[in-house]
Amino acid sequence: MVNNMPYEFKIAFKYLFSRSKERFISVISLISVVGIATGVAALIIVIGVMSGFDHELRDRIIGTSSHILVDKLGGLDDAASVIEDIKGVDGVVACAPFVSTQGLLLVQDQMASVVVRGVDEDMEAQVAQVKQFIKQGTLDLKSGSNIIIGKILAQKLLLEVGDQISLISAGKLNKNKLTKVRENAFSVVGIFSSEMYDYDTGVVFISLEKAKVFTDNPILVSGISVKIKNIDAAEAVKKQIQNKLGFPYFTRTWMDLNRNLFNALKLEKTAMFVILALIVLVASLNIVSTLIMLVMEKTKDIGILRSIGASAASIKIIFTVVGLSVGLIGTILGTLGGLFMAYILKTYKFISLPEDVYYINTLPVKIQTTEVVYITAAAMCITLLATFYPAYQASRLNTVEALRYE
Repeated sequence: MVNNMPYEFKIAFKYLFSRSKERFISVISLISVVGIATGVAALIIVIGVMSGFDHELRDRIIGTSSHILVDKLGGLDDAASVIEDIKGVDGVVACAPFVSTQGLLLVQDQMASVVVRGVDEDMEAQVAQVKQFIKQGTLDLKSGSNIIIGKILAQKLLLEVGDQISLISAGKLNKNKLTKVRENAFSVVGIFSSEMYDYDTGVVFISLEKAKVFTDNPILVSGISVKIKNIDAAEAVKKQIQNKLGFPYFTRTWMDLNRNLFNALKLEKTAMFVILALIVLVASLNIVSTLIMLVMEKTKDIGILRSIGASAASIKIIFTVVGLSVGLIGTILGTLGGLFMAYILKTYKFISLPEDVYYINTLPVKIQTTEVVYITAAAMCITLLATFYPAYQASRLNTVEALRYE
């Protein structure tokens, strides 16, 4: 293998691994390797964390809501027929009507503002993961005045399964006067945890029929939740549903409802990639310095090589390979170090986050192969660009001048 290697590569590896007369050159080479390794490792870890946030939020948002939401101004009084129309759209798996309104949860002298969501227990379980989120008690909304609340809300109000609470609905304003305040007694039958802070602190579930009574609208529902086979095809299915139902119905996907959040994450991810790539760029400048000084040290060698027939292209290849080798070593070390640190962060979860700020309580990490490939490719491209000028200058050395004082 070595014997079949082009002579340009043999000379390059000799320059790279042999002891240099100038110790300073070796130190700069080492700094270059460390700099590139640090930049690549930082990129892998940070991009992995940003991808983890994206993935975690996506899973939890989809788990707490449907893939597609269909509603109409003023509510739907024809939910059954609309559901039949939606089920006829290709890709739709299940539908479930719901009622959503504001309410006040009253426990002795404590009060909390919540979103009251009325659902059909069986149909809701087909479009969202409410049943899987139940940590205590059961998902039993059919019998009596039962209510399911979030784990964090239960902790704040010191509630347990079996406790009695009051749910208050402020009536509509008629001529600037409060016409009605409806108060209902409920029994806590379940406590859920979606690990989404806003959801676990501000949403409660009651039966669909109780919610209709609660809002004084025995016919209307707020909207219809739709589950589809492939969430990546949500936009296409949304258009089919909208075309089938027409105005005044409105169809929105889970991405439409959370577009600002995911756009912000995408922007931060891009910004972090650019900022951390500058670390690799700075390290590549050290490669430029290393190669320039190596060219000065090897002036005699270059003159001899040119005098025995080596072309300018061969000289370029020699010093390009030296620079790329430094970059490759740094990239490999950085990739391994970044993957190892990402594994530690993902496995042991020793970094905690405030849930009320970041929605989740631990630092998420998701390493995607394509992103690692992009990072390593970017590092190698930057390194390659850094070798161009020194290699070009080496190829332009005059043979007579290089050997005059030797």
